[in-house]
Amino acid sequence: MADSYEFYCERADAAKAAAEGANLDNVRERELRAEKTWRGLAEQARKVKQAQERSRQEKEEAREQRNKSE
Repeated sequence: MADSYEFYCERADAAKAAAEGANLDNVRERELRAEKTWRGLAEQARKVKQAQERSRQEKEEAREQRNKSE
């Protein structure tokens, strides 16, 4: 899946490696900006995944409560 935490981290790592190997300042700066962006996307994907899991658990608990009361 292209929007996974792992994918974004891999892209950030690749951008960091490219920045470290860059000879030109503008290329290094571009790659460092890209790394920062990829890391931000990774964090956002992680938060979304946590929210989805939390929502799934809440729905499951609500379903169990309804089943107990019937």
